Amino acid sequence: MSLATQPASPSLTRERPQDADAVERLVLRAFGPGRFAKAAERLREGRSPRLDLSMTAWDGRELVGSVRQWTVRVGETPAIFLGPIAVEESYRSHGVGAALVELACAAASDAGYGAIVLVGDVPFFGPLGFAPAPGVVMPGPVDQGRVLARALTPGAQAGLQGLVVAA
Repeated sequence: MSLATQPASPSLTRERPQDADAVERLVLRAFGPGRFAKAAERLREGRSPRLDLSMTAWDGRELVGSVRQWTVRVGETPAIFLGPIAVEESYRSHGVGAALVELACAAASDAGYGAIVLVGDVPFFGPLGFAPAPGVVMPGPVDQGRVLARALTPGAQAGLQGLVVAA
């Protein structure tokens, strides 16, 4: 894509209650109905995301990106579960997803959380500070190599051991 056709840098903001329908449509476009079969959905079912920790990207009036966060416990340790993250196709590979994740991590840190866990790909999330979390057990079938964590406070990831449950 040439510089002339790259999308504009969207504005990043916290998710608001009125954004819920647009976020759901974006996530459905990004993941399709198969997202409901994923183990990560078990942690989100029947719950609302932490809007103060969830972020959106807007290009004018168009939602072009979103990342949601949820409170969980890993064993007995309070943590944040990040996901889903969705970015409109034309905005991918332009840093929108990474910017949303960084902003979400900063919000979780500011809220006093020590760690964030997610199910994702190391090539994308590794450069953002996430690393494999062998002691973190997701409910349901999950490729353990895709269970990642990021410490928001020194040593927080070392203490993450056990089953991830909704908090």
